Amino acid sequence: MTAKTPEFKSATLEAWAKAAAKSAPGGNVDALNWVTPDGISVKPLYTAADTADLAHADTLPGFEPYLRGPQATMYAVRPWTIRQYAGFSTAEESNAFYRKALASGGQGVSVAFDLATHRGYDSDHPRVTGDVGKAGVAIDSVEDMKILFNEIPLDKVSVSMTMNGAVLPVLAGYIVAAEEQGVSQDMLSGTIQNDILKEFMVRNTYIYPPEPSMRIIGDIIGYTAKHMPKFNSISISGYHMQEAGANQALELAFTLADGKEYVKTAIDSGLDVDAFAGRLSFFWAIGMNFYLEVAKLRAARLLWCRIMKGFNAQNPKSLMLRTHCQTSGWSLTEQDPYNNIVRTTVEAMAAVFGGTQSLHTNSFDEAIALPTEFSSRIARNTQLIIQEETHITNVIDPWAGSYMMEKLTQDMADAAWKIIEEVQAMGGMTKAVDSGWAKLKIEAAAAEKQARIDSGQDVIVGVNKYKLKTEDAIDARDIDNVAVREGQIARLQTIKKNRDTKAVTQALEALTFAAGHKEGNLLDLSIKAIRLRATVGEVSDALEKAFGRHRADTQKVSGVYAAAYEDASHPGDTMDYWNQLKADIVDFAAAHGRRPRVMISKLGQDGHDRGAKVVATAFADLGFDVDMGPLFQTPEECARQAIENDVHAVGVSTLAAGHKTLVPAIIAELKKQGADDIIVFVGGVIPRQDYDMLYEAGVKGIYGPGTPIPVSAKDVLVQIQKALA
Repeated sequence: MTAKTPEFKSATLEAWAKAAAKSAPGGNVDALNWVTPDGISVKPLYTAADTADLAHADTLPGFEPYLRGPQATMYAVRPWTIRQYAGFSTAEESNAFYRKALASGGQGVSVAFDLATHRGYDSDHPRVTGDVGKAGVAIDSVEDMKILFNEIPLDKVSVSMTMNGAVLPVLAGYIVAAEEQGVSQDMLSGTIQNDILKEFMVRNTYIYPPEPSMRIIGDIIGYTAKHMPKFNSISISGYHMQEAGANQALELAFTLADGKEYVKTAIDSGLDVDAFAGRLSFFWAIGMNFYLEVAKLRAARLLWCRIMKGFNAQNPKSLMLRTHCQTSGWSLTEQDPYNNIVRTTVEAMAAVFGGTQSLHTNSFDEAIALPTEFSSRIARNTQLIIQEETHITNVIDPWAGSYMMEKLTQDMADAAWKIIEEVQAMGGMTKAVDSGWAKLKIEAAAAEKQARIDSGQDVIVGVNKYKLKTEDAIDARDIDNVAVREGQIARLQTIKKNRDTKAVTQALEALTFAAGHKEGNLLDLSIKAIRLRATVGEVSDALEKAFGRHRADTQKVSGVYAAAYEDASHPGDTMDYWNQLKADIVDFAAAHGRRPRVMISKLGQDGHDRGAKVVATAFADLGFDVDMGPLFQTPEECARQAIENDVHAVGVSTLAAGHKTLVPAIIAELKKQGADDIIVFVGGVIPRQDYDMLYEAGVKGIYGPGTPIPVSAKDVLVQIQKALA
């Protein structure tokens, strides 16, 4: 028997199994398997037998099914594009940041817009007082867009824009700004996200209902296919799904199902699939689950090729999945934040090994605020070091032939395809989103993940293990929201004073008519209005007259957090804390005749509701009565609902930096409406430098990233009891 014979392999595998069983729990080798959140069983040892039946195991980069990469030479000839996703405050400040980043090694511009712009409001609208310039750059008109790209040659620099709700006026503003810079539409390169289905699932920066939103997508795909051949008309995004809690299989399945729906929409509008499919791109989150992230990107290309063949696409470019990736923001921690540099590096490596076409690396301080120039430079240099120092780029798809990676790629593809088939049985992704099913699947995964972290099952270094006794303060970027808004309002007034009001009105009326009568191309008409100096808000309002504004139902999952937390494998001390807290809530109800009642709220235009939904689920599982406020409330609306629902406490979940304006406003409103006995607590992304200001305003509890939910729940219960005493 030699090392080359099957008998030798069988004997050595049997010997390995016996040796492994001795150290496995219960003497069972299967206990060594790692079962991922996606339900995939990952073995500790793989052999050739695991890949013997895989059809993709002997394929090449640049050839169907493109699993090993969309280009034949990948990074060996040209590395991925280094992007810096940024935008804050004014167009002037963001422009200065972009130019400095490009001069320091950045290779493209990725624009983050503030939430007022995302939701189609001009900066002078009363609903956006706390949002202007806070989580991105404020853009009200083409004049802002011209400043944003000042001295950035748009015929040479690729521009990526994360925009979905107000996609028509924003894309139109970019096109007109380029024209006035002397750059024709056919020279523009880059990507507009234009992915509305994921907004209804997770990110919530929608404006119009699903049906007219899908029409907008079709019009943009049609216009760009005809006039902008170098521009990607849609970036189908899984990023925000994973950031909202989806595991890798859910992210992969829902994103590809969204892509399938968009292709169908474009074909139904009369386009030939090969006329536009080559300009579709994708956008994935890359988290800390290293092996799964590499497998996910490889599986995505395999499945997209299969999907596009189902549409009878003939052009090879139509079959290739090309993608941008961004390292996770959710994986970043407020505690021991320099650990985030390591996390981002690991995630960047996974994206590169998976074969991304461009990459943004998050900055280590983004768990608490917008990144500083110091932290952004480290994030950008992370990519430069991988490109320039490691020689990773010299080998195409280095994981090819790995028994583990090839099998895991197939397992990931199979898990995602099963979910895609479930979506198709429901009638497609639009119906899956409309029903709320897709959103609840993601929220359940988020609650389960948080329970595993809070109970210590999943380790987060510096948060629930290896914690520092004291945390060093770090500098955080602060935006003067009031000053930014005042400057934007002044510019809006100047634009409206100097334009041809009659011509603008006619252009906006033409847009409303086309939207209502399903005539014309809405992007073409938006460009005409923007040329005349119509504002983002005015174009959005003109469309809203025909389409209406979407309002989502507020639902929450139940039992998921408790089920994961109460797993028998949890350490005894965490379970004792959990059970004691549940008993305390029962005692409260006995003493006061009802259970403690809290309302979880999102104020302003911040639609990121992962934290709010998980907290609501966990509090309810503990025994609180929990109300969910609708998204996009003003402080006045929130206070009124809290009083009507007779709650003991209002919890404000904040991610988009509006807390300094909006939280004092809700406290003032409760007092104004005679309900200052209702306490207010705050959770989310809040720099520690803002804590004192919030406490002075009357906040009773602040729970930053990494706070275990049972700990915050206990504190809220104590604060309610103090208020009632």
